Amino acid sequence: MTVSPPFVSLSASRRRRLMWIFIGLALLMTFISTGINQPLRTAVAPQGIISYEFAGDLETAQAIIHSWDDQAKLRAAGGLGIDFLYPLVYGIAISLAVVVASGTFKGKRAQLGNWLAWGVWLAAALDYIENIALWQLLQGSANTLLPQIAYWCAAFKFLLLILALLYALWGGIRALLHRRQPNA
Repeated sequence: MTVSPPFVSLSASRRRRLMWIFIGLALLMTFISTGINQPLRTAVAPQGIISYEFAGDLETAQAIIHSWDDQAKLRAAGGLGIDFLYPLVYGIAISLAVVVASGTFKGKRAQLGNWLAWGVWLAAALDYIENIALWQLLQGSANTLLPQIAYWCAAFKFLLLILALLYALWGGIRALLHRRQPNA
């Protein structure tokens, strides 16, 4: 089954230009989020917010929240707040990178890129669901499903994003190698 890529109405040069702008914005947001989330690293949550995303059960999620002081809980809330814009920004950046990379392929490999570019948007949607679950836990919910929802959303989100990033890297390397070949 063939599928058209996102951003098909944009010219190739405009896609590349927007890709670099949104990659820059995504990197900036990553830097800001890393700073905000640094104090969330505790003995119970050695990976900070990532540990919280992958808690998987209510007991572990609550232990992580209780390991944070009031300042860290405010930072967690602020980080989740920023993370409501972040999926849109990284979604555009990575999806465009995959679409640009798919231009270096033909046939099934190009079609794989189209699917992965849409998969990035699924990852962003999963990120939003995950954030809502984590926010509710941070607000004191004792719903045992929330840590499981956050866990599985995070797992599939990261899987899709890693696959998309690997594809974009693969296409980027191909583009560089073809650019360096002398014209015959």
